[in-house]
Amino acid sequence: MISLEFINYSSNLKNLICGADTEVPIIDGRYVRGINFDNAATTPAFQSVLNEVMNFTPFYSSIHRGMGYKSQLSSNLYEQSRLIIGNFVNADLYHKTVIFVKNTTDAINKLSNSLLTEFKDGVILSTHMEHHSNDLPWRGKYKVDYVTVDQEGNLSLEDLEKKLIQHKGEVKLVTVTGASNVTGIINPIYKIATLAHKYNAKILVDGAQLVPHARVDMKPVNSPEHIDYLVFSSHKMYSPFGVGVLIGWKDTFENGSPDYVGGGTVEIVTEDYVRWNEAPFRQEAGTPNIIGVVALVSAIRTLNGVGLEGVHEYEKKLTNYAQTNIKSLPDVTLYGHQEFKDNRVAIVPFNIEGIHNDVLAKILSYEAGISVRSGCFCAHPYVQKLLKITDEEIVNHINNGYTNRPGMVRLSFGLYNTIEEIDFLTETLYKIIKNKAHYISKYST
Repeated sequence: MISLEFINYSSNLKNLICGADTEVPIIDGRYVRGINFDNAATTPAFQSVLNEVMNFTPFYSSIHRGMGYKSQLSSNLYEQSRLIIGNFVNADLYHKTVIFVKNTTDAINKLSNSLLTEFKDGVILSTHMEHHSNDLPWRGKYKVDYVTVDQEGNLSLEDLEKKLIQHKGEVKLVTVTGASNVTGIINPIYKIATLAHKYNAKILVDGAQLVPHARVDMKPVNSPEHIDYLVFSSHKMYSPFGVGVLIGWKDTFENGSPDYVGGGTVEIVTEDYVRWNEAPFRQEAGTPNIIGVVALVSAIRTLNGVGLEGVHEYEKKLTNYAQTNIKSLPDVTLYGHQEFKDNRVAIVPFNIEGIHNDVLAKILSYEAGISVRSGCFCAHPYVQKLLKITDEEIVNHINNGYTNRPGMVRLSFGLYNTIEEIDFLTETLYKIIKNKAHYISKYST
């Protein structure tokens, strides 16, 4: 039973979002209110974020070294933002630094380059559940090994410790997603951190899917649970203005030359001498995205005002409700946890027997104005394991021009989604299943 309090809470959250009631066209020519269940890719903007950007724009100016009022104001806002973001995840900014980049992918690439001096001959432990952005940047630079997952997609802590022991102190970094962008499974990052530190390794948490949905605490640096490095993106937390965040040890980013050089990265340059700036400035070449930083800070203030703990509880109820409803439909296969558990962000991956995932996503959009994502979600090895597909089958699909490529349909909820939207999705899926032949013939050509 869904309470009136729950419904009122969801209505209040929906009011925070720009475009939540926007109408979109469907195939019969009508316009319907669009339903967005693709929030794991990108969230819409908070109205407060857009207001903050508009209020700041008349004062926008290039930061650092400008003596004009607007430049001084912009510089102060930019530097204060590091403190606000650090406090949001409880980062120790005496030992750590906040570096602004384009997105999570950019952050992990920068970190993989920055650690080369320190970890050159070491082992990086990744996992089979990672987004490509937390896998590919490590390949070719380090020896990489992977921690396994079970049939439901849960990370094996036993295999993690086994590999930490097996590599005999050579593991320098354990790099792990905070929450999977495929199944929504939240990894026990503090247990993983404790294990990594036990064997003298550090830990990176890819927080792209976790930070917008649950409270993340980097913990004090003297705690065995503390997170050495954390990365996340603004465009997944209601601030789609192109900023990513990399938080980590200051000395990591002061070893060697910056991976991207130019204006702002130096203290002194002569014809044959360069003295690099201190971190974080040496890692932020060129004119930064100050508008994006202002927007991200505004989104953080809104999330703090709403209360991330309450958001997480609300989204858990949405996810549980959706999973229960979809599981009751015929011909449906769910992936990840078969029973709802607490360690989950708001993601539900599934397939309908006989309808290809891309085709189903197209039907939902064209027939009902429902936006979902289909495919392998830039996590091919993880999806391959969940679908129980062999390497040979993957190669065959590639050789056949990706015809009927394997994958899933992914629902991913934001704080503004509602029970009514899930009810409409369930009704639409039932209609599609009951008229499967009709829809397949209509959309498979």
